[in-house]
Amino acid sequence: MNRFWQGFAWMLNQMKALGAICLAAMALLTCVDVVGRYFNRPVFGSVEIVGFLASLTVVLALPYTHQMKGHIGVEILSRLLSEKIRTIIDLCTGLLSFFLFGIVAWRMVLYAGTMRRSGEVSMNLELPEHVFIYITAFCFCMFALLILQDVIQHARRLNAMSGRHPQAPDS
Repeated sequence: MNRFWQGFAWMLNQMKALGAICLAAMALLTCVDVVGRYFNRPVFGSVEIVGFLASLTVVLALPYTHQMKGHIGVEILSRLLSEKIRTIIDLCTGLLSFFLFGIVAWRMVLYAGTMRRSGEVSMNLELPEHVFIYITAFCFCMFALLILQDVIQHARRLNAMSGRHPQAPDS
C-alpha cells in the first residue's frame, strides 16, 4: 500500500506543476492578447482559452492546497476544544468531504460522457468540452483520495489517543 501512496504523491506533484504551467500560460496569453488588441490584432479565442486554463489551474491546485492546509478554516471555537474532540471533528468532516468529492467526481464523469456523446464543443474554437470535464473529474477523484488519506491518519490518531493499539496476531 505504501507504493500506492508514493505513486499518489508523485501524481499530486505532477498536477501541481501542470497547474502552475496553466497559470503561467493564462497570464502569458492575457498579456499577448492585450498587446495584440493595442495593435488591433487580438488573439482569437483567448477568452475561451483563458477560461479553460483558469478552471484547470483551480482543479489541479486543489489537492496541493489541501496538503498545505491552505484552505480557509474557522478555528475560533475549535481551539477551545480538546485535541481528541478536534480529531473527531476532523475525522467526521473528512469523511463527509471524501463522500462529497467522490460523488462529485462520479457525476462529472457521467456528465462528461453525456457531453462527449452529444458532441458539445466550445463556441469559438470548437474545443471538445468533455475533455476538460474528464480532467476536472480526475482532479476531484485525486482530491477525494487525498482526503481519504487524511481520514486514515485522523482515525489512527484517534485510535492512539484512546489507548487502543491493534493487537499483533499470535505467532
